[in-house]
Amino acid sequence: MMRAYLDWNATTPLRAEVKAAMIEAMEIGGNPSSVHAEGRVAKMALERAREDVAVALGAEGADVVFTSGTTEAAAMVLAGKGIACAPVEHSAIKVWCDPALSVDRDGIIGVPDPSRASVQLANNETGVMQDLPEGLASSDLTQAFGKVPMAFNWLGVTAGFVSAHKLGGPKGVGALILRKGTDVEALIRGGGQEQGRRAGTENLIGIAGFAAAAKAAQADLDFGVWDEVAARRDALEARLLAAAPDAVIAGAGVRRLPNTTCILTSGWKGETQVMQMDLAGFAVSAGSACSSGKVRASGALQAMGFDDATASGAIRISISPAVTEDQVNRFADAWESAYSRWRERNG
Repeated sequence: MMRAYLDWNATTPLRAEVKAAMIEAMEIGGNPSSVHAEGRVAKMALERAREDVAVALGAEGADVVFTSGTTEAAAMVLAGKGIACAPVEHSAIKVWCDPALSVDRDGIIGVPDPSRASVQLANNETGVMQDLPEGLASSDLTQAFGKVPMAFNWLGVTAGFVSAHKLGGPKGVGALILRKGTDVEALIRGGGQEQGRRAGTENLIGIAGFAAAAKAAQADLDFGVWDEVAARRDALEARLLAAAPDAVIAGAGVRRLPNTTCILTSGWKGETQVMQMDLAGFAVSAGSACSSGKVRASGALQAMGFDDATASGAIRISISPAVTEDQVNRFADAWESAYSRWRERNG
């Protein structure tokens, strides 16, 4: 069976150039905090990676603090601050916020006070993108980074969060991006690493991979490869809706990530669809990877106004430039066949 990976919003395979950069970093034996020659070599590699990530993020002049990922970065900024967010945010954000911001049927968030709010740039389940208001306290940039043109310095936010593994980098490394001069209390204390904001010897191997992934992702954007992905995604949605006119694409009427389809079929459990597609050779999800295995309707979709039966019938297909037209068409064939069988059984 030829399998096809269509769950790129959950995580991405390691890029070849990322693997090469990590192997090269393994040869650097010094500690970036040491002052001798070996330490200086490590420090140079660390700061070069920081600059590469900043450039790819459009964050030149901002502070880039390396972390274990978005979850840690968000905790550094949001814990105990009384910041508001929307119910559509990823759980890594919601756990620290008051999910009181309104969400409309298209997934667009209302933000009455940007200075006290955290708003995602793009939703991981639906792909819906937000127009971020000026002066926003923070934003989860994880899903947008590498898929759409963006620049932290133009977004008007004070802090941003990203993870490497969403754009072909290694798992377990990410960054907090801060407008220059922004104070944040360290969660991990001890040494003075990362400008005193995150103690502990830096994960130089992971950071080198992150930088390589950021550079490669920026090159993809420059070449326009995600425009082709958007066309492939749109063709897929047209096929699925033609086969299942009762189905709904979440956020179809607004700007979305170019690779994301969240299709809802009321009464046909998303978990069942995921298992059927897995057996047919396709990796898709029923929502956020961090919520997998939890048999309940998506809170994000419920916040958008979908009832339990419809929200429970959601699956997410998220593709990439590496996903071929043939793979997309084979998935559509398999899903349409499974839908027909379900419809015959359920009238």
